[in-house]
Amino acid sequence: MISFFRPPAGAVVEACQEAIGRVMGSQWFILGAEVEAFEREFAAWCGVDACVSVANGTDALELALRACGVGAGDGVALAANAGYYGSIAVNLAGATPLYVDIDEATMTMDPASLARVLESESRPKAVIVTHLYGRLANIEELCELAARAGVTLIEDCAQAHGAMRGGRKAGSFGALGCFSFYPTKNLGALGDGGAVVTSDPALAARLRQLRQYGWASKYHVALPGGRNSRLDEMQAAVLRVRLSWLEQWNASRRDIARRYSAAFASLPLAAPAPVDDAYVAHLYVVRSPERDALRAHLAARGVATDIHYPVADHRQAVAAQGAGGACSLPVTERACATVLSLPCFPGLGAEEADQVIAAVSSYFAARN
Repeated sequence: MISFFRPPAGAVVEACQEAIGRVMGSQWFILGAEVEAFEREFAAWCGVDACVSVANGTDALELALRACGVGAGDGVALAANAGYYGSIAVNLAGATPLYVDIDEATMTMDPASLARVLESESRPKAVIVTHLYGRLANIEELCELAARAGVTLIEDCAQAHGAMRGGRKAGSFGALGCFSFYPTKNLGALGDGGAVVTSDPALAARLRQLRQYGWASKYHVALPGGRNSRLDEMQAAVLRVRLSWLEQWNASRRDIARRYSAAFASLPLAAPAPVDDAYVAHLYVVRSPERDALRAHLAARGVATDIHYPVADHRQAVAAQGAGGACSLPVTERACATVLSLPCFPGLGAEEADQVIAAVSSYFAARN
């Protein structure tokens, strides 16, 4: 069976064990030297001035919204094909999701659709742009549209650690960039973890308060909307180790993606293109109107797959009762009905990748 994901093995595991031992020896487990070092190193890696680590990626998005002053009665524009995670953060902040359709080719936010939302009566206070599947959205144009409208833009980089264009990495374009370090991410911890990056010192200061109860100083709550959302020292130590491997891992993901794309070029299958620096292949997602039959075929041949994501946010049961259920997002809905994720992770060997290719190819050969 070819699994959908396997965690890193070998030398990196030994290095992580040493890092955990270092934390155990220090006897300091929350907001200590490892967190400070990771925040400094990750900010530099992203090309921004500050990183504020938090407990998970959803908290990163919610606290980013709160740091920008988003709250009850405000609207937040976002795409609806990214698993409802952004919508949860918007709801937690007390705001209202304003869904924007996606680009057919990239499956990320469509600038023309965002422009229409920005010009509508329900003009949002913020925009969340999700870099989906490891690919940068058309972030420069989206930033320009948001700036022209005077609206804060937040990047959701949970699937795009290291994706870059024009020498700039994901997280460095908007006012804030939000990351998840869930174990399957390009940069994953041994559990949950997240971070917000920014070059705005005022936003960074508010985020540091919000992640720790809204304290101005210990036991003195000055900022509403705060919570207990802190990355612990052991996760920070592990992330410091794994950060040093990230460029190598991203290159490995791209190599697998190129191998797939070359093999699938002649098949009636939409595959990611191009495989360049703007794509770190967090997920290798193909599209087929025969998605479910193809998935069953692959399962029968020992290839694990997943669907990211089968239900659009505005079609979720919790959204159907509100304004979200009335949205018209035709490109989003077509994507949700046809996407299929194939195994693509560092450590997937060439022989395994060839087995995936053979299984996909055999489906179309049998059909023809």
